[in-house]
Amino acid sequence: MQADSRTAILAALGANLGIAIAKFVGWGMTGAASMLAEAVHSVADTSNQALLLWGGSAARRQPSDTHPFGYGMERYFWSFVVALVIFTVGGLFALVEGIEKVRHPHEVGNVAWAVGILVVAIGLETFSFRTAIVAARPLKGRRSWVGFIRSSKNPELPVVLLEDMGALLGLVLALAGVGLAAWTGDARWDAVGSMAIGVLLVAIAVTLATEMKSLLIGESATPEHVDAIRETLAAADDIERIIHMRTLHLGPDHLLVAAKLEFRQGMSFAEVAAAIDAAEGRVRARIPIARTIFVEPDVYRDGPDTGTEA
Repeated sequence: MQADSRTAILAALGANLGIAIAKFVGWGMTGAASMLAEAVHSVADTSNQALLLWGGSAARRQPSDTHPFGYGMERYFWSFVVALVIFTVGGLFALVEGIEKVRHPHEVGNVAWAVGILVVAIGLETFSFRTAIVAARPLKGRRSWVGFIRSSKNPELPVVLLEDMGALLGLVLALAGVGLAAWTGDARWDAVGSMAIGVLLVAIAVTLATEMKSLLIGESATPEHVDAIRETLAAADDIERIIHMRTLHLGPDHLLVAAKLEFRQGMSFAEVAAAIDAAEGRVRARIPIARTIFVEPDVYRDGPDTGTEA
């Protein structure tokens, strides 16, 4: 796990732990459903950051006989678990709590406490969100934020970004629910705030689960990396043609490359072996995460096995 990702996770963990404690105090003082929903949301986020740190640690284990390519996909798996936690502990709980309070409204007391705690929480979440944005910006490059979340091979930063964004929006919804309940005297507005938080968290969880599922199933390298690998291979004088090539991320920092190449005619076995070693070295030098490379020499033939998908 990169240092910037770890910094963003630790910042989010510290902020969410403090916010969770403050929200539970606020819920005890006010009895507000949206405050309880936000408190549970912060507990879920705190546990999620712990899961991301655990995944990063587990992914650093050395390859074994049962996992010869290493444990890099641990990071994808635990990020998928995070999406499930957000969906169940955060989203479904907030929805159920909101529906219950609509059916049986509970008057919101000590509104000043609730507002004060929510305002402080917004400040802490803003700090956490800003830390995640700073950490993600170098990796984002020229992509939009939506494009970064959808195409990033680093699972932790998209998770933290969406969590922090959801936390900020959730706090605003909780503040609106408590405020409207106090202003109108109708406690059902507080329940509506809780349900809105639930819908928001479910949407974030589904988005994260979809992206992590794609990574777990197996995604190819980015188009930029694919083009760079092709260019590097094609530039060699002893390689006549790239017959086909496949890439697969075995983790954010571990790319597998498999290529079938046609070499210059007349080369001896030893010359082909040396050319393969040289090609692998050039690819690794240009794309350091291409740690596992398989090259197969062959002769180009028209047919279904000559595609060039990555």
